[in-house]
Amino acid sequence: MTSIRRLTTRLQRVPLTRPWAADVTSVGVVATHVVRSDGVEGWGFSWSPQIGVHAVQALLEHDIAPAAVGRSAVPGEIWQALWEHLHEAGGGGITTIALAGLDLALWDAEARAADTSVSRLLGRRRDRVRAYGSGVNLHYSLDELLAQVQRWVDDGFDAVKIKVGKPDLAEDVDRVSAVRALLGADRSLMIDANQRWDLDRATASIDALAAFDPAWIEEPLRADDLAGHAELATRVAVPIAVGENLHTAHRFEDFLRAGAAQIVQPNIVRVGGITPFLRIAGLAASHGAALHPHLLPELSGQLALALPETTTEVLVEDVEDAGFAALGALVDPSPVAITGGYLTEREHTGLGLRFAPLLPDSPASTEGKAPS
Repeated sequence: MTSIRRLTTRLQRVPLTRPWAADVTSVGVVATHVVRSDGVEGWGFSWSPQIGVHAVQALLEHDIAPAAVGRSAVPGEIWQALWEHLHEAGGGGITTIALAGLDLALWDAEARAADTSVSRLLGRRRDRVRAYGSGVNLHYSLDELLAQVQRWVDDGFDAVKIKVGKPDLAEDVDRVSAVRALLGADRSLMIDANQRWDLDRATASIDALAAFDPAWIEEPLRADDLAGHAELATRVAVPIAVGENLHTAHRFEDFLRAGAAQIVQPNIVRVGGITPFLRIAGLAASHGAALHPHLLPELSGQLALALPETTTEVLVEDVEDAGFAALGALVDPSPVAITGGYLTEREHTGLGLRFAPLLPDSPASTEGKAPS
């Protein structure tokens, strides 16, 4: 049996070119490195933009590594046992984010051992997937927002997503109206409330914004409000998307069974890696729900190329100026390219996501806090 010989971690913050908020100027990464008993190495990562990254590293070093060393290095074989081992600290959240660091490294090592990419290891089913332009832009002025949308149009995207949830609904209406006018009728527009509404406010807001033909409303309510989303789905015609803050396949199944979402958006790191992501994709398909992975196109795009065909097209989210390669965070070139609104894969082995260590005196050094 090929086993895990060693798991090590490195914590660092990656500065953002375009801040997501006044106090969100970098994202936290725990780079992981696995060495197998046959000498094959694998690289992965855990990720949390602002909160919990030190706790994630501590779980990896103090709880996951001791439990994993000496056990099977075959991707997926020990995921469930490790999840059960960590369950005392919580079924999801920091625990699944930490598990992703090991799971991704194991998949990377398996593909490297076969001298192939993870998408080919899984069985690549398509040469490209459609991407949509996305941004953290609720704090943008209307002029800044329209300039961002125009950049996406100029780059060939035929689908974009913007934030909503201003205190005054009239301002949301004005902003979405202006974006729709710029996009025209032939491009898709998605809106994301980031959990800012309660049920009645969500109902009124979605009714008002439905006039601009949004393809979906994302996280209209508190992310874990299953009953609220189920009720909202009976009140509005706009499809509801959830998932970036759901952390287990069990929770995704709860929402799908309840009819609380028509679109699921698992974040591959937050759910615990590739192993549970594939399970969630199967659940979505069995319930007839669309699946569009959340963020991290350099990772999610590779998996989207390998997902089985369903009745709905998979879309990959490309947040402006947030790609790890564009931020200078990777040792190698990006494993994917996004041009003309489509993501394709470049030749590489494994996941192609090895993080370059930052210099010790960097303002976002391995032990530094996010600059403010």
